[in-house]
Amino acid sequence: MPGLGSIGILAALALFLLTSIVKILREYERGVIFTLGRVGRKAAGPGLILLIPGIQQMRKVDMRTLVHDVPAQDVISRDNVSVKVNAVIYYRVVDAVRAVVQVENYMAATSQLAQTTLRSVLGKHELDEMLQERDKLNKDIQEILDHQTEAWGIKVSNVEIKHVDVAPEMIRAIAKQAEAERERRAKVISAEGEQQAATKLAEAATILATSSGAMELRYLSALQEIASDKTNTIVFPFSLADLARSIGGGR
Repeated sequence: MPGLGSIGILAALALFLLTSIVKILREYERGVIFTLGRVGRKAAGPGLILLIPGIQQMRKVDMRTLVHDVPAQDVISRDNVSVKVNAVIYYRVVDAVRAVVQVENYMAATSQLAQTTLRSVLGKHELDEMLQERDKLNKDIQEILDHQTEAWGIKVSNVEIKHVDVAPEMIRAIAKQAEAERERRAKVISAEGEQQAATKLAEAATILATSSGAMELRYLSALQEIASDKTNTIVFPFSLADLARSIGGGR
């Protein structure tokens, strides 16, 4: 019996040593290896990794794109409107060594940085810009985050603002403003149309005033339109003799 117990202990010790020595990294994983506390220049993996027990330790790093929801942030816009904004960021580790050595927890650090950057960037814009220019704001936030996380070996590939929540009273005010803007545009378009019509009428009146024949032909055209209705009585506003002379060239 003692012999079997010793064999069991030896087997457990051998298994422990084996698991301490042999590590297998998946295709999307890299291993940052510390040898007596010092890290190498490049991460190991993927595949089979052999470590020296007690001398080397390894920390795994996931190299896939990570998706992180930025919690809703209270933002005061440049025109003093209070809104709640949340977003989502997409980032990945491009340098596993720096992600482990340069920052304690790169996930938490990236999340906190995203929150402060979101408040900082959006606070410089008015509410209308937040609602209408999201693509530009997304790009601005992404560039700032990418620049600041570069030292940590992090690449921020995309930022998307998901929701901009406005207080109900502000929604009503925005609706009234939009309605007033539509009415203003309708009045401007109507006034421009009347102005163009008046200009054309004035030009036509000038042409007709300079040619008596043109005026008489205009009378004839009007009479033809009236004559289409047989119930109308036609009264000629000028003599037929004058009309004949005008058409005949004054003969």
